[in-house]
Amino acid sequence: MKRICMLFPALLLVALIGCADVARKPDEGCFRDDSGPVPNRPKVPGTLRLAGRSRVETAPGSKQFKPVEKTLEWKAAETAVIVCDMWDDHYCKSAAQRVGAMVPRMNEVLTAARGHGVQIVHAPSDTIYIYADTPYRKRVLEAKPAKPPVPILGLCDCDLGKEPSLPVDVSKCACDDPIVGSYVRRYSRQHAGLDITGYDAVSDSGQELYNFFTQEGVKNVAIMGVHTNMCVLARSFGIRQLVRLGFNVVLVRDLTDAMYDPRQPPYVSHARGTELVVEHIESYWCPSILGKDLTTAQP
Repeated sequence: MKRICMLFPALLLVALIGCADVARKPDEGCFRDDSGPVPNRPKVPGTLRLAGRSRVETAPGSKQFKPVEKTLEWKAAETAVIVCDMWDDHYCKSAAQRVGAMVPRMNEVLTAARGHGVQIVHAPSDTIYIYADTPYRKRVLEAKPAKPPVPILGLCDCDLGKEPSLPVDVSKCACDDPIVGSYVRRYSRQHAGLDITGYDAVSDSGQELYNFFTQEGVKNVAIMGVHTNMCVLARSFGIRQLVRLGFNVVLVRDLTDAMYDPRQPPYVSHARGTELVVEHIESYWCPSILGKDLTTAQP
């Protein structure tokens, strides 16, 4: 009897361990089928409250603008964030340094937005082939074709019928390095400090993203990345094209940077040059927000 009593605690411990193991086994019922289409994000409740800053003319035709702020309420399930051209390097070393400094905060914002059910799209142009075999790339390619209301252009240049020329001059030089090196490609992929995970998508094609957004019910797009006066505005997935396609669009103004050399007009600091481009976008294209607006959502 004594021996049986001594064995009982040991047997009980084995049983408990077995129970703990059984408690983990429900994971085996999770979605593991790799043979079908890539899963898309679940559409969950939640509303983003964005402090959208626009600029309106003080009087019609005055070309003088004042900032106005309006709260935008966007459903997380209908919202995407596009990360534009946040490459791992750049011919302009000052530009590359500023991207590197921006990355940690950008990744924090993307992580929080992703957690609230926002669709994250990574668009490191001209390096998409790197991601060809990933689910993030396949997710976009599997979207059903959709016909856009207007043509999707490969590059949307300044539209002088809607906006004046941009406020910073880059016609001679856009890089603010003291001595500018050769204008050669130095990037190979998106910056490694930005996580690509979960239900994220990868594309640098306006048509692909229009297909994907239409299929997934995306109506609202926040865009961040570089460079504010170039790719952020002009890419086939940039601000000009998104506005023309009818999306609600905002620029994330604290997570962007312009290409501008203070040795060129209007002869202001680089930081002020970026601010001038942001103000131009607020005046003629769409509101801007701060990254923190994407980090919280109301149930």
